[in-house]
Amino acid sequence: MLDLAQRYDIDLECACEGSLACSTCHVICEPEYFDKMEEPSDEENDMLDLAFGLTETSRLGCQIEMNKDLDGITVRIPSATRNLRVDG
Repeated sequence: MLDLAQRYDIDLECACEGSLACSTCHVICEPEYFDKMEEPSDEENDMLDLAFGLTETSRLGCQIEMNKDLDGITVRIPSATRNLRVDG
């Protein structure tokens, strides 16, 4: 999903460039589409715990693999992100 968002200039932040090291590409999926997706990995769930406005249908856009079952999906982008950076 992240690749499509970037291709079509949709403002979906991704501070880690899709390496599963942040939660800035957090999106909120419609329940009927969320149920069609693969389960999130433990690593994705760890990053989602840091996301702003987490919901039961939250996913990281960089981890959603588009397929025919997701044709027509609409997601919401939260109003803010948490971009944690550790210096030093």
